[in-house]
Amino acid sequence: MIKSFTIPEFARKEGTDYRDNIVRIGRKFARVQQNYNMDCMEGIKLLDDNSIDLVVIDPPYKLDLNKVRKTNTFNNYANELLELKDGFDLRVLDLLIKKMKKINIYIYCSKRQIQELLEYFTSKNCNYEVLTWHKQNPSPLTNNIYLPDTEYVIFAREKGVKLYGNYHTKRKYYISGANQVDKKKYGHPTIKPLAFIENHIENSSKPDDIVLDCFAGSGTTLVGAINKGRRFIGFEINKKYYEIAQQRIAEAIRSKAGDGNEEKGDQL
Repeated sequence: MIKSFTIPEFARKEGTDYRDNIVRIGRKFARVQQNYNMDCMEGIKLLDDNSIDLVVIDPPYKLDLNKVRKTNTFNNYANELLELKDGFDLRVLDLLIKKMKKINIYIYCSKRQIQELLEYFTSKNCNYEVLTWHKQNPSPLTNNIYLPDTEYVIFAREKGVKLYGNYHTKRKYYISGANQVDKKKYGHPTIKPLAFIENHIENSSKPDDIVLDCFAGSGTTLVGAINKGRRFIGFEINKKYYEIAQQRIAEAIRSKAGDGNEEKGDQL
């Protein structure tokens, strides 16, 4: 259950209305700037309908373990990746649609999930784009397969949802390394580059909008929301990753309130 809370100091500052920093969750009020250690489906059900401006999620991929077992990532994070191998329940999307003001969502996914996701959002009469992340240093593989140097992002939006951003943030492909530094720093096998997430947030929301990540992991989306002046709500069931995210969130909030040297991703 979500516990009640004391209005935080940053919401008490002169000129700040604390009501801007809370959102109704079921019959209770909770801080918008909050990540919860709970199952995503249970958490989503507690949110008010039509309360979320943007969803950015990196749910479990459908993994081909015969290929993944040959990578360094599997050797280092075998248990974590085995937990993610079956993908995620698409009923999560049904719940999310009820909570969004209009469908406005980015979903990181594997090649094996693209078809079902596009079919899902096409059935909802959404416009969509397939964005790609090209890794310059993929795990070296042999045998009769291509290098695992591409990951995919499905962006779906209801007709009438605006796209903001600029010439640089609206590119459909991102090029970077495989994010090894953040993997080692935060201990998460599938962490995404912060700069990519910030682009999604900048392109598809306005300052003070509420961004939801119900597969929050180590908190990259939540940090990106802070950096871009958006409010956020996160859910993460894994206690280890939840605690890592809490540390990153606290650091980002302190930096934002202080000298402005918040955690940043590389420029794209």
